[in-house]
Amino acid sequence: MCRSIMTLREPFVEEVTEADIQAAALQYVRKISGFRTPAAHNAEAFHTAVAAVADATRTMLADLVVRPSPNADTPEVRRDKARAARLASGRG
Repeated sequence: MCRSIMTLREPFVEEVTEADIQAAALQYVRKISGFRTPAAHNAEAFHTAVAAVADATRTMLADLVVRPSPNADTPEVRRDKARAARLASGRG
C-alpha cells in the first residue's frame, strides 16, 4: 500500500486534523485509481471517492476503542501493575 499514508489513530497521533484525514483519503484514492490528477471525465468519480474515504475514515476513528498496551507507561497501567504486585505478594 502507499507508504506515505500515516497512521491516524492514538497513540500514533494525539490529534487528527481534517487536513490529515483529507490527505490520507486523497493518497488512498490516488493509489487505487492510478491517477495523480484525474482527467475531466473522471474528476467527479475521483472526488466522490475521496469524500467517501474521508467519511469512512472519520467514522472509523470515532468508533475505534484504543486500549493501552500492557507495556505502556501510563498512570493507569502503573496503578494496575502495582495492584497486581500487591495481590501477588499477599498484601492486596
